Amino acid sequence: MKNKIYKYFFYEFLRYFIVVLFALTSVIWAVQAVNFLDLVIDDGHAFTIYISYTFLILPKVLTKLIPFSFLIAIILTILKLEKDNELIALWTSGLNKIHIVNLIFRISIIVMILQLFMSNAINPETLNFSRSILKNSQLQFVPSLLKERQFNDTVKGLTIFVNKKNIDGKYENIFIRDEGKILTSISNQGTSTIFAKSGYVSNNEKILVLLDGNIQKKESNGSINIIKFKKTEIDLSGLSTKTISDVKIQETSTLNLLKCIMNKNLFMHNCTQGHLKDISIELNKRFGMPFFIPLIALVCCFLLTTRKENKISFFHKYIYFLLGFIILITSEITVRYSGISFQHTTIYYLLPIGLLPFIYALLIRTFKYENLN
Repeated sequence: MKNKIYKYFFYEFLRYFIVVLFALTSVIWAVQAVNFLDLVIDDGHAFTIYISYTFLILPKVLTKLIPFSFLIAIILTILKLEKDNELIALWTSGLNKIHIVNLIFRISIIVMILQLFMSNAINPETLNFSRSILKNSQLQFVPSLLKERQFNDTVKGLTIFVNKKNIDGKYENIFIRDEGKILTSISNQGTSTIFAKSGYVSNNEKILVLLDGNIQKKESNGSINIIKFKKTEIDLSGLSTKTISDVKIQETSTLNLLKCIMNKNLFMHNCTQGHLKDISIELNKRFGMPFFIPLIALVCCFLLTTRKENKISFFHKYIYFLLGFIILITSEITVRYSGISFQHTTIYYLLPIGLLPFIYALLIRTFKYENLN
């Protein structure tokens, strides 16, 4: 009998959890996907790169929302069973409430393990892969570099200015400054500056055709060589943008971060004395924050004490939701200080773990007087 009850409760929770998690993820992912349109509009990456990058951030969004989705799912499950009078049926049949508390706690452990797996194994790999996609991608759309009356320096070492863009797609008064020998066909010996009265982009959107202008090349001996032209073509395909391509701490595998902390592995990117605090915070996020999920579960179990005849029972769901939400906010705030020292890290982990037995004992004490054995 108990097994059937446990399965029913678990399936109800799972249904709410999946719906809430993916609903919230869809909204937040859509907002971030819109923000990432700059990769195409400003940085000139291909749409395939944009689509791949936005989908690869999904695990990060999912992981971030797991605790909050768990909080909502547990509360909705309890409220649903209470509304349908199913909880009363369970209590009158002789089922001790502490058994449901234990079930909810076991469910929270499963969700905690899920978040641990996501934050330590899946997220770093997908984020690192998304960064490598940007790093290895090349400029696909030359028109993204040609913005009217704006100095565009999307490509490092290359600055482009266009005074006006006509309706027919032609550009007027074009200025190009190449300080990084980006345009090798022109700047193979030094810095070059190009002026052109007009120009247009080829049909394949990879070549910039310049008309009536001159190229000022600074030679190695300091002299300026001026070359006039009626028409010249500049191949801008294959250029890399200034999109950050260095691997961030959150994109580094957990194993490498642990090696950095323990062995001071200076061969790893960002493994320096100045980054040790940030690395500690990142590790605490991955290992510590999931432990707040069981704490939230036990807090929500106080909803089992609610009675419909109680005048303030209507507010209980809001009170315990607010308490759970405060726990989530507290976990986000305290983790930012957890990397200051070993003592701060210890306090951060002891906060959820130390409160678990206290709240569990309080639940036992509360149910003790209900005489439901």
